[in-house]
Amino acid sequence: MVSNQMVIYEEEHEQLTHICERLVRDALAKAIFIVDKDGQLVTSTGETTGIDTTGLASLIAGATAATGSLAQMLGEEEFPVHFHEGAKKHVHVSVIGETLILVVIFDERSSLGLVRLRVKRAHAEMGDVIAAVAEKAAGGDEEMDLFGEITDDDIDSLFNDAF
Repeated sequence: MVSNQMVIYEEEHEQLTHICERLVRDALAKAIFIVDKDGQLVTSTGETTGIDTTGLASLIAGATAATGSLAQMLGEEEFPVHFHEGAKKHVHVSVIGETLILVVIFDERSSLGLVRLRVKRAHAEMGDVIAAVAEKAAGGDEEMDLFGEITDDDIDSLFNDAF
């Protein structure tokens, strides 16, 4: 299986976090998470204390993959949005681009309609940020090649100095 993993720079990470912070307020959500499709947490905001964020990220990625497989079985390309309703808490999940998943946890203070409305705006903004990340990567940005200038002599020197 080939991974579509991307590098998110600090600037874009801050932008995504800012969008999530606003979404928590505007949607009256308890917590917001952005997870990549490999199950890694990208950012989180809101009331995240007591939530196993590593477990949540893995389970959301797995559920999204399973939902994608279900969509394909039914002749759909993807089900980009799914919703889980609990007795007290609810989870709204939406796919952002090719690699990220937006997770909104909310309770009775909000409603599915409000969350969907606010997510729609945030989704477009997040898509712009992801497009900027992809543009940086496609442009052959020098920052992408973190180890390109390291030579074998540099590595030997580093380890020889340690002993």
